[in-house]
Order: sequence, then C-alpha cells, then structure tokens
Amino acid sequence: MGGGYWRRSDFEAYSFSAGRRVTVDGRVDTSGMRGAQDMYKARRLDPALDPYKVMRECCDSEEHPNTVPVILGLDVTGSMGGALLRTASALNVIMTDVFAGFRDVEFMVMGIGDLVYDRAPIQISQFESDIRVAEHLDRIWFERGGGGNAFESYTAAWYMGLHHTKLDCHKRGRKGLIITLGDEPLNPYLPGKRLRELTGDPLQEDVETRRLYAEAAEKFDIYHIAIDDREDCYARYREGIENSFGQLLGRGLRTATLDALPRTIIDCLRESGAGADTAKRADAETAKEAD
Repeated sequence: MGGGYWRRSDFEAYSFSAGRRVTVDGRVDTSGMRGAQDMYKARRLDPALDPYKVMRECCDSEEHPNTVPVILGLDVTGSMGGALLRTASALNVIMTDVFAGFRDVEFMVMGIGDLVYDRAPIQISQFESDIRVAEHLDRIWFERGGGGNAFESYTAAWYMGLHHTKLDCHKRGRKGLIITLGDEPLNPYLPGKRLRELTGDPLQEDVETRRLYAEAAEKFDIYHIAIDDREDCYARYREGIENSFGQLLGRGLRTATLDALPRTIIDCLRESGAGADTAKRADAETAKEAD
C-alpha cells in the first residue's frame, strides 16, 4: 500500500474507463450529472471500506522514505451533495497540487456520517499515493443521511486515526495529519455503543470530544475545513461551527469555498509539522531538477 505517485495521465485514463471526461483544466466534466449520486454510485458499504476491526498502515519505503499520512474525512450526509460532487470533480487538481509540493504524502479517504442515524457513518480506505486514491473515493457510499441534531460525527476521523492506524512517521517523531470537510458544527461526543458495533472496539462509554481531541492531537495535527457553498448548510450553522470547532481547534478551523479547497488543503499541509520533511525534500528535488 502507498506506492507510486499521482499522475494526471493515470487519472484521465481512469476517468475514461468510468465513462467520465476530463476537461483541459484537469477537472471531471459534471455538466451532464444530476447530482452527487451520479459520481458516487455505491449503494451500500463497500467491504474494502468497512471499519470493523481494521488497521490501516502508512509505512516508509525507499520510494517514500518520509511518509506523511493524511486522513481526509468527507461529510457524506445529504446537505453536502453538491459540495461532494464538485470535490470529486476537482480531485485531480487537488492531488496534482498536493503532490507537486509533498512527494511522500499518502491519503486515507474517509466517508463520515452520523453515528446515531446512518447505516455506514464510518467508511475508511487504505493509505495510498497514486490513482488508488480516486478508486477509493469512488467506492464511498454517499448515504445522504444525517439527522436533526445539528452536527455530524466528524470526530470519528480522530478516533479512527488514533486507534485504527499504524504510522511510521511516529517513529521519526512526526505527526500525521487529519483534515475533515463539512458544513455543520462539531459533535460533542461519539456514542460508545454504536462505535463499538461499527469498529469492534471494547468501548463501555461515549467518547467525549474534548478528551478525544487531547489524545489525538498528540499524534496528529488536526484541521477542519468548513465548506462555504451555496448548496450546503454552512450559512445556517456558521455561528455554531465557529463556537464549536473554532473554540477547540483555534487556527485549525478553516473556511473555504470549493474553488479555494485545493489551496486550503495545501496550506494545512504547509503549516503542519507533518509535512516538514517531505516539503523540504520536494523543494530540494525541484531545485536540483532546475540546475
């Protein structure tokens, strides 16, 4: 897992095989699509993304000696449909920009819903650094669920990163990176009974958000990008997002339009200590190639 590099030619070939057209600017043409369901075609939890008793690994190798594990958690509830469609359409642009500056990044893609209401509120891929990132994204079930509790289970990304990953960066004294994307406030807890059913972990109580953050922040730099889009719920929940994510994460809370999303993700990587080694290596290799 985690071998190879992201290449536009691979993305174009993969998109063609899926019946999609890539425009000259590197994005998937979504003009003929009715909505996110035309991009995210899964109708149930894919076994490859099942979180039950799994351990995802991000290992250093000769090809990627300073791996930077990035968990990218996507809100797959109903209000994020339009945003998810455009995020998927811009995946090539996002990945091309990221890998241009960070050679050893490996992405885990997560689908996040609501642990109380949804059937598959945690979907978790392997860590990858090539076209398999797109393949995993296509496997995510856009359940279009969520509930009336004014938050989604965003901290599932923190929990899975802390308890269901094995990362070589920790051996080098480096943190991983968790970035969640969504349009609602931070959830105050994860229901323990439901989390136990989904993961197989022997939990006896709910997982309180502040305690989880304190533990996860020792191993990860944590960011949340609130997606400000005309089709989602950001405008309705703006104050709640700032009062929940903002108070806990401080500068770790970012707000971005979908057009600004690629740059915002890169900014998180550059500001995070997680990307320091690979960014320096990328800059050195770029300078060497220029000489």
